[in-house]
Amino acid sequence: MCLGIPGRIVSTVEGFDLGQVEVAGVLREINLALLDGPFVPGEYILIHSGFALERMTAERAADALAFFGGE
Repeated sequence: MCLGIPGRIVSTVEGFDLGQVEVAGVLREINLALLDGPFVPGEYILIHSGFALERMTAERAADALAFFGGE
């Protein structure tokens, strides 16, 4: 079983597959190459092992964070 954590995209650099993503109050560099862009700051993604696996709605991300005891 894999554990995915929601993160909110803060910024990306055009031409690169990496983005700054806020995860539980901490900025992390996440590989976005597995998803089609463009990416918009404020958008939520599901992250596992430093890779974005899928896009999430804000509501779904909030539900997942509540389950983990976050926001």
